[in-house]
Amino acid sequence: MKKNLWKKLAALLLAISIIPAPSWAAGYTQTKYPIVLVHGLFGFDNIGPVEYWYGIPSALRADGAKVYVTQVSAANSTEVRGEQLLIQVKQILAVTGAAKVNLIGHSHGGPTIRYVASVRPDLVASVTSVGGVNKGSKVADILLGVAPDGSLSNAVLVSITNGLAKIISFLSGSPTLPQSSLLAAKSLSTAGSLQFNASHPEGIPVSACGEGAYQVNGVSYFSWSGAQPYTNVLDVIDPSLALTSLAFGPAKNDGLVASCSSHLGKVIRDDYAMNHLDEVNQTIGLVNIFETSPVTLYRQQANRLKNMGL
Repeated sequence: MKKNLWKKLAALLLAISIIPAPSWAAGYTQTKYPIVLVHGLFGFDNIGPVEYWYGIPSALRADGAKVYVTQVSAANSTEVRGEQLLIQVKQILAVTGAAKVNLIGHSHGGPTIRYVASVRPDLVASVTSVGGVNKGSKVADILLGVAPDGSLSNAVLVSITNGLAKIISFLSGSPTLPQSSLLAAKSLSTAGSLQFNASHPEGIPVSACGEGAYQVNGVSYFSWSGAQPYTNVLDVIDPSLALTSLAFGPAKNDGLVASCSSHLGKVIRDDYAMNHLDEVNQTIGLVNIFETSPVTLYRQQANRLKNMGL
């Protein structure tokens, strides 16, 4: 009896050893159309060895994806950033010969990619919003309330944040991009987001916390986000996100965006144990060790798009 048991165990181990791991199989991330990554507020492509999308582009490329990391204004209105992105999308299509792109945007990158898909849906296969500010952020509302237009506090805040945006753009190799932290804050506020959504409603849920249309004008829409502001004691940014999370009261949020505000199209999940920076594998990979790796989520999304023929 023991002999038969060992035989069955050996057969099982052999079967497991020869079954390919689908998540790491060759071509797992090989989408039909190039993947284009778009950063959020005060974001960048890379500053020296530090990537905004830390380790994500290389992981996607490892199994077949063509990936392009874009650079738009670190701080400006959604429309300005969207027009900057549209120029780069056209350049990517010209270089690759592809007919469309798969857009993935984080934070303010969510509305930014939505703008391009809205004005040129013929160039976009899919839109994936990660922690996207799709219905505004209470953090932006509070900042605008504390420092209203014309006040001294507003002038000081705008001066400091514009300076930060210019430094980021300079260090990332795009010193000529226009910066306006005030326009960025207005775009990310609840009022600004509602105004933007009136002109670009594609994929936006009509209910307070539901899903939006999965496909509009031939473009597929997806979203996911985190809901745990403090995730790693080694990450020096986490305490700040824990503080800003208080703006949302009892509502689920990632520290900067409420879970319901992040919804767009098909909601993959809105409650990952991640904060706003974990969603792009920051700070330098110091994320929640008890949650799925952010890198894995991007690989899974690439595979999802591949299986849809996108």
